[in-house]
Amino acid sequence: MHADRRPDAYTGLDRMPIGDQWRHGSSGSVVQDVDPYDDTVLTEFRLADEGDVDLAYREAQRAWPGWAATPAAERAEVFVRALRVLDARREEIVDWLVHEAGAIRERAEFEWGLVRSGMVEVTSYPTRVMGRILPGITPGKENRVYREPLGVVTVISPWNFPFQLSHRSLAPAVALGNTVVLKPAENTPVTGGLLLARIYEEAGLPPGVVNVVVGRGGEIGDALATHELCRMISFTGSTEVGRHIARQAPLTRRALELGGNGPLVVLEDADLDLAADAAVFGSYYHQGQICMATNRVVATAAVHDELVERMLVRARALRVGDPSDPATRIGPVIDDEHCAGVRDVVERSVEQGARLLLSGEPTGPAGRVLPPHLLLADNSAPSAAEEVFGPVATVIRAEGEEDALRIANDTEYGLSSAVHTRDAERGVRFARRLRAGMTHVNDSTLNDEANTAFGGENHSGIGRFGGEWAMEEFTADHWVSLQHTRRRMPFGPE
Repeated sequence: MHADRRPDAYTGLDRMPIGDQWRHGSSGSVVQDVDPYDDTVLTEFRLADEGDVDLAYREAQRAWPGWAATPAAERAEVFVRALRVLDARREEIVDWLVHEAGAIRERAEFEWGLVRSGMVEVTSYPTRVMGRILPGITPGKENRVYREPLGVVTVISPWNFPFQLSHRSLAPAVALGNTVVLKPAENTPVTGGLLLARIYEEAGLPPGVVNVVVGRGGEIGDALATHELCRMISFTGSTEVGRHIARQAPLTRRALELGGNGPLVVLEDADLDLAADAAVFGSYYHQGQICMATNRVVATAAVHDELVERMLVRARALRVGDPSDPATRIGPVIDDEHCAGVRDVVERSVEQGARLLLSGEPTGPAGRVLPPHLLLADNSAPSAAEEVFGPVATVIRAEGEEDALRIANDTEYGLSSAVHTRDAERGVRFARRLRAGMTHVNDSTLNDEANTAFGGENHSGIGRFGGEWAMEEFTADHWVSLQHTRRRMPFGPE
């Protein structure tokens, strides 16, 4: 291990903010937060137990009435100040993303930018949230529908884009008058939660509005999902865990962004250089560890072979290695278990008949840097049917447009997708027949913008993040009627 690799960021990031204190967890278990590239120990944690979870909810509930009653302009000002903190702390945050999440430096800069754009977006939420006035059918009645904050919101986030995927729920929830209990992934507790808590604390957010618990999902996950004070669960992660949360909390409001199996369809009239660029970017960016990743490239027969050749040229040129090196394009996957899982998917695919055109053994000090893999297969191969979440691209041959549509839709998932054609309107027509929450014409499957509707269909989740959709997710309609004239009741006196 190399101490000089430790990010020089905020101090005290070995404790959790709960209420007005930064506390050690009460479970007695101590875990090390390590750099996935070389196992450098970044910090250590005493993990939270169910008692810490309960305390976090009670502190969030205690803070909620005052925060919800805070004037909209004052809530907005917190985010304006947080933007200044985010800008000032940019290099520290980027370093943490490189060393804790295994992000190459360009990817870490990109994630910092996503959080910044989300912060800019929500500065307007406190003053944009609107109700309605509706006519009544009862004489003299006025119907008002207010948008009210929900109360305590639970945010459970993953390790792959930890800073962004925690913030995209935390920020709108807080801006709209809610308080938050956040559980980041055990692999990325600092970038997934503690840095955000520090930023907002420095920006003047009152204690108890954001509370963070660091613990193993198997030990505190159910306590989070079923707590009596939880009014909403915003979860990003696997479909399996999303289903479990739905079973545990069937009556709790939920926004779930789950697994993906993104198809990128290349029709016979596509710009093949653009399509190859988009396919390689979508398949290998952040080692393929993105819910929106291009899991399958579906190419019509007329362009299949040429597209494969162009993808191979681009994939072979990707430099793998230390994510701190600005020239690196593929860094480490998150841990040994995940590395073994990605390799297992590739091995099973080859055993079932897939052609492996590009591969390699894992390298790096900890043996977690997987080089890009490229396979030719049909839609039943494990690398096509499953969400790989690694640097693996699978190209599938389709006979024509209708066959490509059938293959693209032959999945239980429905998150992000893309289609390439020189005829833009043809692309839009094709896009609207894809069963997905998001489709991008002549672009990658990887797109995330703070002001639009991000989310999936089918087993990829429910609800939408971003813009007006986030404002709806994190508030509730409250019908208040006002009877201006005396109403004659059916059972009143004559």
